[in-house]
Amino acid sequence: MLLHMRTTIILPDGLAEQVKRHAVERGCTFTSLVTDGLHLVLQGPSGDPPPPLPAYHGDGQILVDLTDKEALWEALDADGWR
Repeated sequence: MLLHMRTTIILPDGLAEQVKRHAVERGCTFTSLVTDGLHLVLQGPSGDPPPPLPAYHGDGQILVDLTDKEALWEALDADGWR
C-alpha cells in the first residue's frame, strides 16, 4: 500500500513556472518532477567527481584552448560533419 502525504510548498513564481514547463516537456507531472528532484538531493553526491578533461597530449601539445572560440570551432570542424 502506497502512502502519500499532501503538503504545500511555497516556490518563487519564476521557479514554479520553470518546473511546470519542464514537466510538460518531459511528459510528467509537476509532483513527480519535484519528487524526483527531492530524491536526488537526499541521495547526496553520487561518488567521486568526474575526472578532469585532458588538456594536453602526451607530448605537451595543448589540445584545445576553450577560451579561444575560433580554435574551438576549428577543432570541432577538423574532421568534417558526422
